[in-house]
Amino acid sequence: MSRARPEPVGGQRLDLPGEDALRAFVVGRRWFGSKSREVAHVRMLETIPLTDGPLVLGLLEVEFAEGDTDLYQLPIGVREEGSWTGEVISAGDGTVTYDAMTDPELVRALVRLMGDDADVETAHGTAEFRALAPGLGEVGAVRPMGAEQSNSSVVLDERLVLKAYRRPGRGPNPELEILRFLTARGFPHIATLRGWYAHTGPALDATLGIVQDFLGGATDGWDLALADLGEDPGRFVARARALGEVTGRMHTALGSGHDDPAFAPEASAPETLGLLAAELDAEIRRVFAALPGDRDDLAPVRGRGEAVRERLAQLTRDGSAGPVIRHHGDYHLGQVMHTAGGDWVVLDFEGEPARTLAERRRKRSPLRDVAGMLRSFAYAAAAGRLLHGAEAPAGWEDEVRAAYLDGYLEHTDERLLPPGRGAVARLLSVFELEKAVYELRYELDNRPDWVPIPVAGIARLLEPDEHEVEG
Repeated sequence: MSRARPEPVGGQRLDLPGEDALRAFVVGRRWFGSKSREVAHVRMLETIPLTDGPLVLGLLEVEFAEGDTDLYQLPIGVREEGSWTGEVISAGDGTVTYDAMTDPELVRALVRLMGDDADVETAHGTAEFRALAPGLGEVGAVRPMGAEQSNSSVVLDERLVLKAYRRPGRGPNPELEILRFLTARGFPHIATLRGWYAHTGPALDATLGIVQDFLGGATDGWDLALADLGEDPGRFVARARALGEVTGRMHTALGSGHDDPAFAPEASAPETLGLLAAELDAEIRRVFAALPGDRDDLAPVRGRGEAVRERLAQLTRDGSAGPVIRHHGDYHLGQVMHTAGGDWVVLDFEGEPARTLAERRRKRSPLRDVAGMLRSFAYAAAAGRLLHGAEAPAGWEDEVRAAYLDGYLEHTDERLLPPGRGAVARLLSVFELEKAVYELRYELDNRPDWVPIPVAGIARLLEPDEHEVEG
């Protein structure tokens, strides 16, 4: 269905906030991703009308002092002053202009347009609204979903979730791409994709949001691991194996798109592992040169920077980066849900929010995802003590790791991995080391009490894995 821009009712028009108001509002939001940078300008690039009243989707261009820009999505509405209790952008003349992301009227309009498969003409292109199944169009109850990070999500009738990409980026969105691909491949361990909306045009192509099934009663993997640690630590070992199986099936599905250039598995370039090793070697030198000398919890790695570098050289001397595929890109216990029926469901296929869309869409070794989950197990094992004063049983992390890896390797197409268990173990150790070194720098700067976690991870990786000599 196609429709033109709706005309305002009774001559009422939406007066958009000025640049100063927009800038002050945007830079103060949790979803604004560049708080340390100087903003030079904020411009309204496009408005997408959603109703006959004063409700639009605004697409903003934030320009930084260095000249580069970011794209942001800001739903905007106008009401009488005192009638809106959410976040206000500006006020005056008896009205408030506000962030309408949690306005039920705006959310219902978005979903209705998706249900109608509507095309809405805009000043610079077309806003496309699409549904994958009938029955999406009418929504009753709307509520915000938890704390906002890089996106904003609202729950619809306790059966659907609308996720709006606050910083959508220009070009294909990896989450929408991957969800559509996995749906076509029949991969069941995702929240079913029900619809999406986007803007297309010569100067502005961006995916703006998606609608998926709401997983009512499900628990995220992080909370589940901590709960099991407090109640029955052995229970999570079996769950970790099942999660490994799901991860393996996910990678096998993502590596099955031989007829689709965006998803076809590829051999990594011969220089890939060497370049990674050089970058990681430089980071190891930087981090270890800056380690403070007055922290006892750094003792296991203090003065061992050269040993870490030698270990990296040993791991990368004769190997390769293996095949590369599309992958999750930000995989950890907080990105998986355990349903009431006992199944694992994988969420948030956007990749790391700080990376560009092009970087997030790049094919990489699936073992990067595996390394991320293994590091998440290490954090869960330590968090019981740090957050609740309850130690994980001796050997719990080792058991969870082994169970997860067994499940993963049994259910992954071996053609997507380096040949032989030894090559897999060595490359996986490289990716774990990369993450642990980053964690050490991050925790020293932001969460000093958590420093022992990456320290233990680096110390572990200094010892050869039992599987490294295989194959």
